[in-house]
Amino acid sequence: MTDPMKHERQSMDIDIVCVGFGPAVGGFLTTLSRAMVDANGQTLLESKTTPGLPLQVVCYERADDIGFGVSGVVTKGRSLRQTFPDLDLSQIPMAHRVEHEKVVYLMDPIGASRRSWLLRIADGCARLAHKILPFVPFIQEHAVELPYIPPFMSKEEGMVLSIGQFNQWVGSQLMGSGTVQIWPGMPVNRALTENGKVVGVRLVDQGTDKSGKPDAGYMPGMDIRAQLTVLGDGPVGPVGRELNDQFGMPDGNHQRDWAVGMKAVVELPEDTPLKPGTVLHTFGYPEPEIFGFLYVYPNRLASLGIFIPTWMDSPVRTSYRYLQYWMMHPYLWRYLKGGTLKSWGAKTLQESGKRGETILAGDGYARIGEGSGSTNVLTGSGVDEAWATGVQLAEGVIELAKAGKPFTKENLDGAYVRRRRASWVEKEGRIAKKSRDGFQTDFLAGLFGMGLTGMTGGLLNFPGTIKRPYERVPSYEQYYRGKISRDELNRIKKEARAANVAVHDALLDASGWPKVPYDGKLLVSHQDALLLGGKVQAAGGYADHVLFLNPRLCEQCETKLCISMCSAQAITHGENDGVPQFDREKCIHCGACFWNCVKPRDGDPEQSNIDFRAGSGGLHSAEN
Repeated sequence: MTDPMKHERQSMDIDIVCVGFGPAVGGFLTTLSRAMVDANGQTLLESKTTPGLPLQVVCYERADDIGFGVSGVVTKGRSLRQTFPDLDLSQIPMAHRVEHEKVVYLMDPIGASRRSWLLRIADGCARLAHKILPFVPFIQEHAVELPYIPPFMSKEEGMVLSIGQFNQWVGSQLMGSGTVQIWPGMPVNRALTENGKVVGVRLVDQGTDKSGKPDAGYMPGMDIRAQLTVLGDGPVGPVGRELNDQFGMPDGNHQRDWAVGMKAVVELPEDTPLKPGTVLHTFGYPEPEIFGFLYVYPNRLASLGIFIPTWMDSPVRTSYRYLQYWMMHPYLWRYLKGGTLKSWGAKTLQESGKRGETILAGDGYARIGEGSGSTNVLTGSGVDEAWATGVQLAEGVIELAKAGKPFTKENLDGAYVRRRRASWVEKEGRIAKKSRDGFQTDFLAGLFGMGLTGMTGGLLNFPGTIKRPYERVPSYEQYYRGKISRDELNRIKKEARAANVAVHDALLDASGWPKVPYDGKLLVSHQDALLLGGKVQAAGGYADHVLFLNPRLCEQCETKLCISMCSAQAITHGENDGVPQFDREKCIHCGACFWNCVKPRDGDPEQSNIDFRAGSGGLHSAEN
């Protein structure tokens, strides 16, 4: 065992430190770097820590590669085009202009979906209309293509991107400029605060055992002291959440709406009729609350996936199996049959939007991107908004640096927050703020509420009480009443306990969902997807980043939703159905466990019994 007292914690002083590399920090660094030196390389914004040189700016990213994960996106790209007015999408792999867009309601072709009686009536009417009016192209046997896309939803003249490829493209330009440093594979443990001021960050200790205790090769994480700390570490970023705990949220704000995006990159069949730039948005299946997407890139590649939200009131949220049912829907399968899985992955989404906005600036720090509450929950758009907030902060930092002013809360509020409040991000975020409240009551109420909000510019909304995630999860008995008898349910649970496995697959089988017909190419088992569609890497010498805080609560938990929702099967049953086991070698850092836990944290009802801390590793996709 290494004696930690023999290892002094190193420290480095810089001007600006950024936590996390995504669209928000990409926008910040791109804008800032252009103002740091002139065309001849002469300093324009001078460093206070290294006089005579430009600002010393470093970004630390947890993942081993800045192009990590699998995440497709469609965006209007307004802010991106302002930053890159001569943007040539052909220079970015897997990018294309939006050419054709459809919104499609998917009916249940197998009868297993839990649909309200109103929705069943609507489905029956649609099927009847198809029989009576078979020549109407937008009404099909198991789907209805909306003949009109509301303007607030349309991404016309926008672009489809792979965020992984886009991040790599942006990052290569930044590192090539020589003005900023980006360090992947360097997770940040926490913020450094002194007297209510953020003075930098501390990197994660290395050379520890899984509990975080010093082990062979122990090296304390370096302290990076900075004049400004920029937080762009996403919705489950530990440093951003730490600041929420320390400084609180604005009055009335909270982050209770979440979703997990289970995603894949697929090589389409050679005879595919889908052209690059095709965009399909779906809703209604496998369960009504599940939304889906399919974006077609050049070279017969497509990004596709589903979003499973907090307000899908189910104790079984096995996102990977639901993704396969979604792909097999007849409307989609005609395009996907014969395709090949190239990559897969998952990401947690913060779906509270403007209501989830954090304190944007304080003494020595600023928040940007999704974790700060920039996502537009009406349009389902987040990348361009995140990029815009990064640009706004950079413009504010440039203003303050030129004036020689420190990065105090007062100055950052005037230079950054003022810009954000005057921007389209703020205006559209306010319109969208209550747009999804109806989903707290019912799926149809949610759809009606979104339409009402969009058509009235936010003046009218369908009301709803925003519950905490764990307050929305019914028991197995409640959810499967009328589907699975009590005796059958008890038998399933007893057999699962005896085999020490999760019950979600058995429950889906018993409630009418068929077995997935694996084909070895596109439809593969979850375990095979871990091998075929990417590689999870977790360097040794780091502490586990998923912790079950109160073992007693885990032992009392029946559903153990953290297991069925885990995107990579990194969480499994513990001994005797007790505390779940976490395997860091499988975790892809999606964060789904953090908000799907059904037990509130002791002393903090806004958080769950699972803590998601800083950690190394993640998913390396074959193609992303």
